[in-house]
Amino acid sequence: MTIKAVLAVVPVADLDQAVEWYESFFGRPADTKPMDTLAEWHLSELGVVQVFQDPDRAGRTAVNFTVDELDAVLAELASKGITSTDPQVVSNGRQRLATTTDPDHNQLGLIESTS
Repeated sequence: MTIKAVLAVVPVADLDQAVEWYESFFGRPADTKPMDTLAEWHLSELGVVQVFQDPDRAGRTAVNFTVDELDAVLAELASKGITSTDPQVVSNGRQRLATTTDPDHNQLGLIESTS
């Protein structure tokens, strides 16, 4: 099997509330809204995040994002009112990780490589 891309789907209870939050998180509006119940951000050529209205599954997802400068990202999020955990050293010292949650309590991890 060859995987060509990753599409992360984040279920939420209230799409309008979630889109507003994710616009702050990603720092821009959704790239597309192909359906009334779906908004998506194209983060890279091979990475897409879809926020999908599905109240029965909301709050049960964890997605990790790799960032270059974790402290700068956390400061930018904090300036927008998005709180996160303090960074922790993980992966035998090779990475730093901080997490935040969206309004439905889906967990979003931010990972910085230390090597």
